[in-house]
Amino acid sequence: MIATWSKNELDKIGGADELHIAPRRRDGTLRRPVTIWVVRVGDDLYVRSWRGPGGTWFRSAQKTHEGHIRAGGLAKDVIFVEETNPALNDQIDAAYRTKYRHYATYVPPMVSPEARATTLKLVPRT
Repeated sequence: MIATWSKNELDKIGGADELHIAPRRRDGTLRRPVTIWVVRVGDDLYVRSWRGPGGTWFRSAQKTHEGHIRAGGLAKDVIFVEETNPALNDQIDAAYRTKYRHYATYVPPMVSPEARATTLKLVPRT
């Protein structure tokens, strides 16, 4: 079942510097968690693969579109929804630039065309 994020979840997860993401395998087990960045745009949370489409966690997420995240002291099962809207991706780029500006050398790869192509919206699953 699909749910929506509570304000508390959005604040805690969206405010966390790092998110641990573990895509589900086809047999339902979780892969080993990987630490990535997460941004909030409005009432939605987004992640991208720093390595672009070749990122291992991203390739796994594409296979099942399900996983588990931990951030901000919370843990949730999620559904991964591909985001391809260019205008929304511009907002996501801006969110990455603002939130992670103190990591100046790592931000450009996160807003590159390769990373933009891996933008996933995190949708809570109950």
